[in-house]
Amino acid sequence: MDFSDTPEEAAFRAEARAFLDAHMPLKQGRVTSRAMTPEDVAASRAWQRIKAEKGFAGILWPKEYGGREGTPMQQIIFGQEEERYAVPTTVFNQGVGMAMPTVMSFGTPDQLARYPRPALMGDEVWCQLFSEPAAGSDLAGLRTRAVAEGDDWVINGQKIWTSYAHFADFGMMVARTDPDLPKHQGLTFFIVDMRIPGIEIRPIRQISGSSNFSEVFFTDVRIPDSQRLGKVGEGWKVALTMLANERFTVGRAEGPDFEDIFALARSVDLDGKRAVDDSAVRERLARWYVQSAGLKYTRLRAQTALSRGKAPGPENSIGKLVSAPKLQEIATFGIDLIGMAGAISDPDVAAMNGWFQQALLYAPSKRIAGGTDEILRNIIAERVLGLPGDVRADKGLPFNQIPTGLR
Repeated sequence: MDFSDTPEEAAFRAEARAFLDAHMPLKQGRVTSRAMTPEDVAASRAWQRIKAEKGFAGILWPKEYGGREGTPMQQIIFGQEEERYAVPTTVFNQGVGMAMPTVMSFGTPDQLARYPRPALMGDEVWCQLFSEPAAGSDLAGLRTRAVAEGDDWVINGQKIWTSYAHFADFGMMVARTDPDLPKHQGLTFFIVDMRIPGIEIRPIRQISGSSNFSEVFFTDVRIPDSQRLGKVGEGWKVALTMLANERFTVGRAEGPDFEDIFALARSVDLDGKRAVDDSAVRERLARWYVQSAGLKYTRLRAQTALSRGKAPGPENSIGKLVSAPKLQEIATFGIDLIGMAGAISDPDVAAMNGWFQQALLYAPSKRIAGGTDEILRNIIAERVLGLPGDVRADKGLPFNQIPTGLR
C-alpha cells in the first residue's frame, strides 16, 4: 500500500481544501442524528449548487451533464476533505450518487437531457422506491404492480423505508409488470414524479425522534411509458446497477468510534477506579481498536487500488459489515459505562453531548440501509469466497405460483 498522494492527487487535494476553506467553516464538536427539516433541505440545495458550479459535485460525471470527468481517487479525496467541514446534511446522495449514474447507463436521449443536470445542481431531490413490507432483503419478491394501459402504466402497491420521500421530487422505482414470469424476470424500472395524484407519503417516526424514512402508497398512479427506464422485463438488471451504486454511496457508519469510547473509559469510574483500568473494559477496547485499524487499512487498500487505476475488491461490503455492528456495540457499551445517567440523552447535559445515546438509536438503521448484514455476508461468501449459494425453492417458478410464504 502507498498512503501518500501522487503529485496530481496532492494538487487536487489542495484545490479541494481551498474551495472548502472559502465556503465552509471547519467542523466543531460532534454531529448527532436528527430529523431533516425544510430548512436543512434548503441549505443542502444551496451547498449542492455551489459544489456543482465549482466542479466538485459530479466529479465522476461526464462534462456534458455538468460533471468534471475526474477520477475515483479525486472523488475519495474530496470526500475526505469535506468530512472536516460543517457542511449541511445532504439529501442528494441518492440522486447524484445512485439514481443519475443509473439513468446514464440506461436512459433514453430525452431522459438524459431532462434529469441529470437538475439533480446535480440541487434543483431536484430523488428517492429510491425499492423496499416493501414483504420484500426487503429479497427485493425481487416485491408485489407493487404496474399494468400497461395504452401508452401509460398504472401502478398500485406500497413501498417502505424510503429515505427523504417527503422531500423528493422524483423517485426510482422497480415494479412487477408480469407475474407469470419468474420473479427476477417480471420486473420493470420506472422514474416516478412524486407530486402526481395517487401517491401518498407517510413519514415514519423512528425511536430516535427523526422521521427521515417514509411509507409510500400508490393508488392507480398513472405514468407515461416515457418514464420507463430500460426495457420492459429488465427491471432487475437496472435495479442491480442502482444497488451497486447504493452500496458504494452508503459506505461506513458514522458515529462514536474507538477514540471516543477510549476517552469515555478514561473519564468515568468503575468500581472505584478508572474504567480504562478494568481488564474487561480493556479487552473490549482492544477488540474495537483492532477493528478500527483493520477498517482504516482496508479503506487505504481500496484507495491504493483506485490510485493505481485498478478496481477495488469487496472492501465496501466488508467495511460496512464490520463498522455498523461496531457502532452499535460501542454505543451500547458507552451507555453502560455512563451508568444511570446513560438514560439522559439531552446533548446539553448528557456525557459526551449525548452522542452515545443518539448513536444507539440510529445504529440499527446502518445495519439495514445499503444491504443488511445477512445480504453482505452472502455477497462475500458467494462472490468472494466462492461458496455455494442458498438453495432456493422458488427458483424458476412464475411469481404468481410461488407460495405466499416464499415470496
